[in-house]
Amino acid sequence: MKKKRSMWGGRFTEPTDAFVEAFTASVEFDQRLALVDILGSLAHAKMLHKIGILSDDELEAIDKGMAKIKQEITDGGFDWSPGLEDVHMNIESRLTELIGEAGKKLHTARSRNDQVATDIRLYLRDEIGHCLVQIRDLQKGLLDIAEQEADTIMPGFTHLQVAQPITFGHHMLAWFEMLDRDHSRFKDCARRMNVMPLGAAALAGTSYQLDRDYTAELLAFDAPSRNSLDAVSDRDFAIEFCANAAICMTHLSRMAEELVIWSTTQFNFIQLPDRYCTGSSIMPQKKNPDVPELVRGKTGRVIGHLVSLLTLMKSQPLAYNKDNQEDKEPLFDVLDTLGACLRAFSDMVPNLSVNREAMYAAAKQGYATATDLADYLVNKGLPFRDAHEVVGGAVAYAIQKGKDLSEFTLQEMHAFDRRIEADVFDILSLEGSVAAREVFGGTAPKQVRRQIADCRKLIKQS
Repeated sequence: MKKKRSMWGGRFTEPTDAFVEAFTASVEFDQRLALVDILGSLAHAKMLHKIGILSDDELEAIDKGMAKIKQEITDGGFDWSPGLEDVHMNIESRLTELIGEAGKKLHTARSRNDQVATDIRLYLRDEIGHCLVQIRDLQKGLLDIAEQEADTIMPGFTHLQVAQPITFGHHMLAWFEMLDRDHSRFKDCARRMNVMPLGAAALAGTSYQLDRDYTAELLAFDAPSRNSLDAVSDRDFAIEFCANAAICMTHLSRMAEELVIWSTTQFNFIQLPDRYCTGSSIMPQKKNPDVPELVRGKTGRVIGHLVSLLTLMKSQPLAYNKDNQEDKEPLFDVLDTLGACLRAFSDMVPNLSVNREAMYAAAKQGYATATDLADYLVNKGLPFRDAHEVVGGAVAYAIQKGKDLSEFTLQEMHAFDRRIEADVFDILSLEGSVAAREVFGGTAPKQVRRQIADCRKLIKQS
């Protein structure tokens, strides 16, 4: 195959070393920007035509040439050359092969610096749109299971110790809230990112009288960048996306950890769908929660990429530096990893099998209604700290006797405080404890259903 000639070699007296050529090439990974590169080039060409640099025939030739290149790329028949370094030069070289001199005019008033900065923003903007849809899909699944399990009682934990009874529906809504903050962060990132670098050229702008507002409108950017130096060197948007992805993955890892724990024989709160588990090569009884475990592990990978990008940009002088070629692989891997994890959770979580009996039995252990007894005494006029001490003594007695607080006789209750009356047993039951949390944001089934309705409206409006 004939080696394609570099498109920037006029100043050089010897060819690039073969190792250096391979070492500096990025086309192996940045070719995934190809379609947005074409989109940006077509908008740039229309703007050049508008200000009189390209003729009608030249613009038409560029449009047709790019259409053919797009088809070649889509069909998998495009000849990518590492000798041309990157996606931009490969496409421009092929365009010149197809249409001749008009292809050489396309790069007027732009640099690969503003071109790649624009491409990454276009690409990431679309990908964020996919992430937002995936997050909403998972949230919808959480709302479905929350509605189904709004009355299902389980133990709530602090320090992984039984704390107070809650409903499983309420727990699912906590996961919903985590994801809702993620959704908001990604939307904010997309808004800040939607500024167009094209027209910044290499770093100083250009002497051509460009219509940058027109190009920005064509590409659906909110505005052109205000400062050319910043436009070509800024990678804040990539870092911000990866930071948001790291937070989102951290949320998924917390969910994954609970799924792993809940699916153990010791807890037996849930069963994961078989299609998201694997077996053991030696132990036939095993059902391993591989997908949640892998999501938990991949969180470290995404956090690592965030640190990589922050380190990449640390102490970089303005404007563009070759270091920035290293921004794409971590960014692309974060996109792929987050997307795969959200996809897995969107199907796996709504299809959990819930063991209501096991959850209820676990909630009866650990004296989960002790706080309810303290609140009861407060309502009888006892200061909370005194009530806390009284109930602590009652729990110590219950442990000694091997019984739950709800199993005390009224006489046994009176041994700790004479203000306790028969109505105490209404609030010492798990159902009574949960129903008493009838406060906005609380775990009472009525509140859970109200929250679900509010969350469905929120999704519908966004």
